[in-house]
Amino acid sequence: MPSEVPIPVHTSNTFEDLSGISTKDFSNPYDALITACNDNPVQIQERYMAHRAARNAQQKAKMVDENFPGVTIDPILLRICEPNIEPGYTDPRHCLVFWGRPTQQIKDLIQSVQQELLAVAPNMWLMPQDCLHLTVLEMTHSRTAGEIQTMVDTMREKIPFITDYTFEHRARLIKPMIGFDASALALSFVPAAGENLRSDRTAKDEKFTYHHLRRDIYNLCCDTGVAVDSRYVVPSSHLTIGRFIKSRDFSHESGQSDPSKIKALVTKIEEINARLQSEFWPESNGGKIPPGGEWIVGEEKGLNCRMGTLWYGGGESVRLGKGF
Repeated sequence: MPSEVPIPVHTSNTFEDLSGISTKDFSNPYDALITACNDNPVQIQERYMAHRAARNAQQKAKMVDENFPGVTIDPILLRICEPNIEPGYTDPRHCLVFWGRPTQQIKDLIQSVQQELLAVAPNMWLMPQDCLHLTVLEMTHSRTAGEIQTMVDTMREKIPFITDYTFEHRARLIKPMIGFDASALALSFVPAAGENLRSDRTAKDEKFTYHHLRRDIYNLCCDTGVAVDSRYVVPSSHLTIGRFIKSRDFSHESGQSDPSKIKALVTKIEEINARLQSEFWPESNGGKIPPGGEWIVGEEKGLNCRMGTLWYGGGESVRLGKGF
């Protein structure tokens, strides 16, 4: 029988802004960082880099501490992956989002990273290739199916324009790096700021950063008459690539957390990040960005408006925008 009492929403991830920006004085929260950075792409990139570096350092300190209790298991994903735990259980959290879909080059990069991580976390759940996504804007989360359908019906007329927005407004992301905490890992990027421009891209194009894209999509969604109820507006552009659903990769036979195995995971992540920086960052390649080291949001596929139980990359597509 299906569970009558849904498992509480899994929110062990805290979306703390570590960039030093306060959004409280802005009707559009994305304007806060743009204003603080004087609308300067270099400064915007610096804020994104500061946030992800501080977050990785914060999470590392927590996880290698001798009192760290162990990785955080996602109880809902565990029940989806292992139906015998609670037969008939379904994820109760219906959401509405606008996603960016990675190019094949980015998907290939993620797959290689995922395979490396399996060496230290063989039981980690890996985000399937077709489910990989970058959340440009979360409209709302943890609602009922009926509530989401009502929102979609209200927005429907304007969704085509929103999902096609990246065809003419092209924000570039560079400098891949793995971000992590006790529950999940992600591949993150930062907004470009004029590095190694393609022949079809100008310095003026770089003025429109990924943060500007998030700001504009927020405004467009508000203009539909539906309120945006997003969990976070932190300066981050990331694709979740794996989650923990088993603790045994990091435990003693007794079931207690094994600090040496946690440290091995963190060390592996740092090794991967060193490789990513060496292979794909312009600073390590004479100012050039090798293939796979950048991504223009909207490349190959436009924005994907998606609804339903999509926490792990599923759900139902309302509309996929045109790519270039």
